[in-house]
Amino acid sequence: MRNVAKVRIYPTQVQKKRFSQSFGCARWWWNWALNLNNQTYKATGKGLSRQGYNDLLPALKIEFPWLKDCYSQVLQSVSLNLSRAFINFFEERAKYPNFKSKQGKQSIQYPQSVKLLAGAIKLPKIGVVEAKLHRTFDGDLKTVTISMSCTGKYYAALLFDDGLPTATPKVEGKAIGVDLGLTHFAITSDGSKFENPRHLKKREKNLKRKQQKLSRKAKGSNRRKKARKIVARVHERITNTRKDFQHKLSRKLVNENQVIVVENLAVKNLIKNHNLASSISDSGWSEFTRQLKYKSEKEGKTYLEVSRFFPSSKTCHVCLNQISSLPLDVRSWTCSNCHTKHDRDINAATNIRDEGKRLLRQSSVQVLALGTSATASGESVRPKRGRKTSVEATVYEAGSPHYIALSN
Repeated sequence: MRNVAKVRIYPTQVQKKRFSQSFGCARWWWNWALNLNNQTYKATGKGLSRQGYNDLLPALKIEFPWLKDCYSQVLQSVSLNLSRAFINFFEERAKYPNFKSKQGKQSIQYPQSVKLLAGAIKLPKIGVVEAKLHRTFDGDLKTVTISMSCTGKYYAALLFDDGLPTATPKVEGKAIGVDLGLTHFAITSDGSKFENPRHLKKREKNLKRKQQKLSRKAKGSNRRKKARKIVARVHERITNTRKDFQHKLSRKLVNENQVIVVENLAVKNLIKNHNLASSISDSGWSEFTRQLKYKSEKEGKTYLEVSRFFPSSKTCHVCLNQISSLPLDVRSWTCSNCHTKHDRDINAATNIRDEGKRLLRQSSVQVLALGTSATASGESVRPKRGRKTSVEATVYEAGSPHYIALSN
C-alpha cells in the first residue's frame, strides 16, 4: 500500500535559487513539449509518447545549456506527467493539458536518488535541505515532489510503499448515511448535524480589501508583487482552515463507522446555480468525499456512493411513500401515508444509508451467484473507466424497495 506524507522544508537562499532554476526548467520543458505535441497532432493526427519526449532532451540540452542545471530525472518526470495528462484527457478523466505559468504554485518531482536524514532531506543538485519530519515513515521511498506555494512556502510530498496489500473492505459493523448540505455541512442518519463553517464568507471582507489594494498597484511593480503575496496568504489561510475541518470530520466518521454511504453529487452542475455557486464551492463537498473514500479504503472499511437521482429527501424512510415535490425552503414535512414527521436532512441521510445497505446485499447475491468467496463490498459491480461511482443506483432499479413502493 502506498502512503503520502507532506512535510514543510526550509531551504537556504542558495537552495531557493536552485529550486527556482529547477522550477523554470521543468516549466519550460512542459510548455515546449506540449506545444510540440499540439503541432505534431495537427500535422499528422498523432501525438508524442513519453519516450518520444525523452528522446528530444539530449539535443535540447546542447541547444539550451541551462537545462543541464536541472536534475535529469526531474525533466523525465515532466515527460511522464505530460503523457499521463493526455491519457487522462482521452479517457475523459481530466481536461486538456494547459500551459504552465510562472505565477502561482510551482512543483518538480524526484523519482530517485533522494535520501531522508535526521531532520533533513538530501536532494540531487540541491543538497541537504532542512525539513520538519513530524513522524516516522514506513516503507520504501518512491518519489519526492517539491512544491512552492503562492506565498513562498516550500513543501515535500513523500510517497512511500510499505509493501503491504490493500486492506479488504468489510461490511460487518455500523453503517451510516451522510447527507451533505449548506446550512449544515453534513447530516448523518443517526441524527448528528455538523455546522457549515463557511470559511470563505468569514474572511471575504478581509479578502476584498486585500484584492482592492492589489488592483491599485501598478502592473510589474515590486509593490504589486508584495500585494499579490498578501492576497495569496489570505487564500492560503482559508484553504488550510477548510482542509483542517474536512480532515477532522472525515476521520471522525471513518473511525466510528464500518460502512459509509453518501450521494454521488454532480458539483459541476450544482454550481451553475449562481445563487448557490459561492456557498457550494466554499463547502468543498468533492474534497470531503475524496477524503472519506481514501481513509475508508486504508482502514479496510466500505465507502459507497448512491445515485444523485435517488429521491432521498422526498421518500419516507418508514413506509417508502414518495411525495411529488419538496422545495428547498421546506426543512420538515409529514408523510401523508404513515403520518410520520420527518426532518428533511435526517430523513435523506437515513434513506441514503438504507439504499447503500440494499446495494451491498444485492452485490452479495451477485458474488454468491458467481461462485466466488470475494467480499461483497459493492466495488466493481458495474465498473466503468473514468467514473467516480463504482455502483450506480436509481429509484427505478428492479429489486429496490423504493421501486416496489412506487409500482404499487
